[in-house]
Amino acid sequence: MIIKATKKKNMKNYKGWKFKGNELKYIKKTLSSDFRADSSGTMNEKLEIKFAKIHNQRYAVTANSGTSTLHMALNAFGVGHGDEVIIPALTVAMCGYAVWQCGATPVYADIDKDTLLIDTKDVERKITKKTKAIMVVHLYGLMCNMEEIMKIAKKNSLFVLEDCAQCFFAKDNRGKVAGTIGDVGSWSFENSKHITTGDGGIVSTNNAILAKKMREFSCAGFRNVTASSGKVRIDRNKFQDPNWKRHNILAYNYRLPEVAAAVGLAQLERLNFFLKKRIVMGEKFRKIISQNKTGILINQLIPRNFIHSYYTFPCKFNGKKYGISWQEFRKKFIFFGGDGIYAAWQTVNNEPAFQNAQKKGLYSGSMKISNSYGWGDVKNAESVQKIIMQFTTNQKNLKEIKRQEKALKNVLNYYQKKLNLKN
Repeated sequence: MIIKATKKKNMKNYKGWKFKGNELKYIKKTLSSDFRADSSGTMNEKLEIKFAKIHNQRYAVTANSGTSTLHMALNAFGVGHGDEVIIPALTVAMCGYAVWQCGATPVYADIDKDTLLIDTKDVERKITKKTKAIMVVHLYGLMCNMEEIMKIAKKNSLFVLEDCAQCFFAKDNRGKVAGTIGDVGSWSFENSKHITTGDGGIVSTNNAILAKKMREFSCAGFRNVTASSGKVRIDRNKFQDPNWKRHNILAYNYRLPEVAAAVGLAQLERLNFFLKKRIVMGEKFRKIISQNKTGILINQLIPRNFIHSYYTFPCKFNGKKYGISWQEFRKKFIFFGGDGIYAAWQTVNNEPAFQNAQKKGLYSGSMKISNSYGWGDVKNAESVQKIIMQFTTNQKNLKEIKRQEKALKNVLNYYQKKLNLKN
């Protein structure tokens, strides 16, 4: 069988397409103002106000990364030494880092094998008298079962942090939007996300006390900041008085630069455009897999009436059944013109950083991690992690979408014929 590889796209023409809105206009405006606010506020203020409004939240606070936002939220909850925070085992290590940064212990909940998201029953099993909060992670663009999570949290008087780094405007079966159900929602603006500032993040909440704490913690502890504003020089006469005391708490400087906020504001204006592209690509991939009866790929389960926002398109690789390796399938997909397929991270408990912490203690001062919960008790996550495949969904245009669609069809057809499988 002779098969020709699909030609690669012209990368020069592919770059920069995400920044064709008001990004340059807002950057120029920021620079020409010498980073001073105009009558409608700073770029950060504009971004925060718009983000909070479209999520129907009272407050939003920008930051320099989606890791910083997690730290800000957990600190606002009062998470500290001796506390535990439940996180899914299948997530990026930074979720565990944020817990460590508070001096607390991450406790790992297993996942549901079909949805690939945190298992609410295992969350309940992992709660102890030390548990302070639950961090749910809406992976790949699909929401967790927040209805059950909130019931568990209320029953046990726990805070809930929604990590929406990969999940902009997904919805559950009640029409609730990701990030608006727990005490705090957290998003990332890293360069691969639905919208980006290069690096950056934002949190939202309806709780004024939490908003004030997150703002102050991320703004070097300046006493003048409020739940709604990051301005530190509200009264210049006071601020420049040698007797004025400026900092209320020991804190971090997690502020988002104005130029980055300018990019973020322009990106937010086009959020629906970016969402539509990813959803179209994700649904096309999903349809191809559902129509192919070989079972080489298995779709992620989307609960009834949930809306997926497809940060990536995740599925489970079942090629081992036919003697096909994960790596071989990926190479063949690329051969047919497909973008690279991404692997899932190691489960957090299997990352060397956390294994070392288990043995030596977390260096921020918390106790050594107990073997009683969290460690090695996440069998679903550890098994599924090895077979997850993530296909890209951030294609430039319909032509690129069709190219990915064709590549997936071709690779599945190739193996179907090679293995003499019936569809």
